[in-house]
Amino acid sequence: MKILILGGYGVFGGRLAELLADISSIEILVCGRSLARAEAFCASWRGQARVRPLMLDRRDIAHALRVQKPGLVVDASGPFQTYGGEPYSVITACIEAGIDYLDFADAADFVFGVSEFDEQAKAAGVFVLSGVSSFPVLTAAVLREMARTMEIVAVEGGIAPSPYAGIGLNVMRAVVGYAGAPVKLWRNGRAAEGVGLSESRRFTVAVPGGLPLRNIHFSLVDVPDLQVIPPEHPTMTDLWMGAGPVPEFLHRILNCLAKARKRFGLPSFAPLSPLFHAVLNRMRFGEHRGGMFVRAQGRAAGRPMEMSWHLLAEGDDGPYIPSMAIEALIRKILKGQSPLPGARAGTRALELADYDELFRSKTIFTGFRREEPDAPLFRRLLGSAFDALPPRLQELHGSGHARQWQGVAEVRRGQGVLARMISAMLRFPAAGKQVPVSVTFTPEKGEERWTRNFAGRHFSSTQSAGTGRDQYLLAERFGMVTVALALVLDRGRLALVPRRWHVLGMPLPGFLLPKGVSFETQEEGRFRFDVEISLPFVGLVVAYKGTLEPANDSPAYSDPSETPCGASLGEEA
Repeated sequence: MKILILGGYGVFGGRLAELLADISSIEILVCGRSLARAEAFCASWRGQARVRPLMLDRRDIAHALRVQKPGLVVDASGPFQTYGGEPYSVITACIEAGIDYLDFADAADFVFGVSEFDEQAKAAGVFVLSGVSSFPVLTAAVLREMARTMEIVAVEGGIAPSPYAGIGLNVMRAVVGYAGAPVKLWRNGRAAEGVGLSESRRFTVAVPGGLPLRNIHFSLVDVPDLQVIPPEHPTMTDLWMGAGPVPEFLHRILNCLAKARKRFGLPSFAPLSPLFHAVLNRMRFGEHRGGMFVRAQGRAAGRPMEMSWHLLAEGDDGPYIPSMAIEALIRKILKGQSPLPGARAGTRALELADYDELFRSKTIFTGFRREEPDAPLFRRLLGSAFDALPPRLQELHGSGHARQWQGVAEVRRGQGVLARMISAMLRFPAAGKQVPVSVTFTPEKGEERWTRNFAGRHFSSTQSAGTGRDQYLLAERFGMVTVALALVLDRGRLALVPRRWHVLGMPLPGFLLPKGVSFETQEEGRFRFDVEISLPFVGLVVAYKGTLEPANDSPAYSDPSETPCGASLGEEA
């Protein structure tokens, strides 16, 4: 099979070629306006698929199709928002030549308008699928999965690329071009308009049991989902899609420019695209991770329901996700499973299960969350991952009632002056081995207090579900200090990872964040805790580890009247 990729050495086209590299039965024509760049791409090729460079301007596509006779054309060039007076010239050329067509189009109007070629494509016996990328193929597949259990009413979603992912100039032209311009969307049950990049929301991408992304600032983008998804869900009244590029201060500059353009009637900022492209691709710092989310509100069995789907991609794997939809389709085509003839948006090109195998081959993780406000705290935060906890952890964290556990512990204390002062102020236990310990848990107005008793020395904290920028984090408060912790499940161990902290509600610098490895697990049928609290410039403050059992399981328990409370042992990181 011969595949002609327009923009074959670009961001999306190049990554698509890499994803197809293991298929020896295909030949890829790497096309673009620069023969030198196409040749350089092919010279560095290490795959089994054959590649060949070809200088090709999209205006000459009809001649190229007659000469090269590919079996499939993939348009990965863009920006599709600026294709001029004949935006569908490649599509019409493919239909006339009887050649199948796929594209990465991210322009809502372009994708929505492809259906006008449906009859022509059917008559020619070819398929023309537009917008075959994360937006809208993956989001549409997620929503169809959600629709199995709920009537979808309102949806919001977003994509947050890693700061190290890089962004193509054509993508930047498209984004900067619609900053401050009208964006068609579905709002209050009817077609409406928003303003590109001027409407913003915050969200935390948190796959159940995984380390969540930092809370991210998303802004409205012009993507095909806004027009092609609502017809699939008759009960849908609202749909909003955003992007969350980082660093955030550059994102906010774009927000300001978008609002200024709207208010003062300024021309498009597209001429500034090279500047933003250069700056954004040089300011790379923070975690090398990306993500995506879709959140839906609706009704199930006559009651309100909220679900969200989360995706986390580690390292360099995230940038491949937009190309995976076309990769999956090509692999299905090679197995004889071609899309039906006709021209349409790619919303139904794949189901969520089609992505599963592709995601498993990379460090890409996904999961659904269902909001359960009345569930125990850890179940709310862990979602479906709660059921993968060892039995003793489920037992300890799965109750919303007052309870007490007891056991023994080993305690170490930091020897520095500051460490001793902090330990004294927070009443941390004295150093020792085989120290009797009990922990009492008490629900308190949506929170849970944990009171720890180490050989008669008590200290306590309260835990609650984080809100705002601490969304999906466990917020543990010690007096004036609150530490927000991620609950990360890895091979039977529940790690408690500090992510943010506050004093009297005011955020503190991340470089001063408490450190230390803290986790919970099960050992010989007992709940095991291992907590270490260290501070920058201070060192070890306290560390304690040991085991616990329900008080009524142990004959050694001697104080049933001890004050109940609640907060998890590893959480004082």
